[in-house]
Amino acid sequence: MPSRNVIKIDIADSYYHVYARGASRKPIFLDDADYAYFLSLFERYLAIEARHDPTGRPYAHLAGTVELLAFCLMPNHFHLMFYQLDEGVISRLMRGAMTSYSRHFNKKYDRSGPLFETRYKSSRISSDEYLMHISRYIHLNHHNWRGWPWSSYRAYAEPIQCPEWLETERVRGLFATDEHYLEFVADYEAEQRMRDHIKHELAGGY
Repeated sequence: MPSRNVIKIDIADSYYHVYARGASRKPIFLDDADYAYFLSLFERYLAIEARHDPTGRPYAHLAGTVELLAFCLMPNHFHLMFYQLDEGVISRLMRGAMTSYSRHFNKKYDRSGPLFETRYKSSRISSDEYLMHISRYIHLNHHNWRGWPWSSYRAYAEPIQCPEWLETERVRGLFATDEHYLEFVADYEAEQRMRDHIKHELAGGY
């Protein structure tokens, strides 16, 4: 079961469900460019080759220490799933991504103050069963889950389109074939039972 997220657990060789919501449940993405910029931050940190800022300085290069396994970006919140190889890397990654995105959003929309309700919340996933179910929960977060462009579902449905900074094999490898995983995602009845259980585990019910 995922560990209750009131107290953060941050250990190596562990899976985590990470999520955050806009302050006062307000939107954090207002157009496609916002979604794309947020994802570009994970490419920045997780690409195989180190990336550099406009002055030529390298960004933190975290590939090999943490893997992004699944994501779904919604208008006022997001869900991410990670495998953390080294202790403390998710905290470093999320601090960099959320700070950079908040700065981008506030500048673009001429606003100030916190963008997110909290820093972020996380639950440690301690079994393969929950790893499978939470990946499905994330992919079904949007009602148009097959067509929603800001989800990793397409990378699972068509692995050839998977970007280098997204790791899908850890979840796909739990199923006999990729088709078995897609059938698992589409199993609404079982998913709804697990959705209710997972929501109970999430602080604030995302």
